[in-house]
Amino acid sequence: MKKLELLIALFAGTLSLAAYGQQPIVIKFSHVVAADTPKGKAAEMFARKAAELTKGRVKVEVYANSTLYKDKEEMEALQLGAVQMLAPSLAKFSPLGVKEFEVFDLPFIFSDYDALRKITNGPVGRQLLAKLEPKGIRGLAYWDNGFKSFSLNSPIRTPADLKGKKMRIQSSRVLEEQMRTLGALPLVMAFSEVYQALLTGVVDGTENPVSNLYTQKMHEVQKYLTLTEHGYLGYAVIVNKKFWDGLPGDIRAELEDAMEQSTHYANRIAKAENDADLEAVRKSGKTKVYVPTGEERLAFKRVLVSVHKKMEGRVGREVIQAVYRDTGFKPDSL
Repeated sequence: MKKLELLIALFAGTLSLAAYGQQPIVIKFSHVVAADTPKGKAAEMFARKAAELTKGRVKVEVYANSTLYKDKEEMEALQLGAVQMLAPSLAKFSPLGVKEFEVFDLPFIFSDYDALRKITNGPVGRQLLAKLEPKGIRGLAYWDNGFKSFSLNSPIRTPADLKGKKMRIQSSRVLEEQMRTLGALPLVMAFSEVYQALLTGVVDGTENPVSNLYTQKMHEVQKYLTLTEHGYLGYAVIVNKKFWDGLPGDIRAELEDAMEQSTHYANRIAKAENDADLEAVRKSGKTKVYVPTGEERLAFKRVLVSVHKKMEGRVGREVIQAVYRDTGFKPDSL
């Protein structure tokens, strides 16, 4: 994105801040997934709650499906104030120098949602969000999407089935190492470009929660989905810190209330949405869904947990050990 365009948008945002008393405060909320995903629905919920609780003094404009900014543009736009709110996936903070967020990308580090909540609702989650403050970003909440599974145009039963396959990933050194550990070829690609890349064979497969696979129609160009649920995909809802701190105190409190309600909603519907989309994928008849046996899933786990040790130097041994401690995960017991 050109700097001039961002500066123009920033100037426009400054003018709107000066007009607090005359018109609603506008919050532009940009994200890259479809409106009918868990994140998309939660963003719309926040917009409604913000209007309701502030009695119309705040208007949240939600821009879904990369219509305002794409993956690589949105963080810079937020820091410059051209957009006020984002909900990027947790891997997006590494380019800012906060590599500890990549702990969420480590395969099989969360056994289920209960284990995950001990981190996102606990001290580790709060400490990670606090690391964004020096970057001009305030972290407000964690929103779930779900647990990721592998898809390809060939059956997936064992880790060896991904060997040599070109797999799309979001930008994350942890995910790169995960794919290399499987013998796959990781290709970093913007989310909005994945369907076309699958259609044309630029990439062979993906890892996604089912809601992303279905709402982006990737299931139409992937013949096989194996429910490995090997990794977590979630988001941090963030705002431009200067903008947030500059809001009137009563409005900020009402928006925090709106965010809390929207977060409960987001995390309540995430699993239900993924379950419903999985059924829709099955009914489409375009993708064969395979549920691995306990032994088959354990085989993936035994291979991929080695990534944790390999990534200690990047993610930080202390944060990985803190997650182990709070969730009770014991990698040596596999």
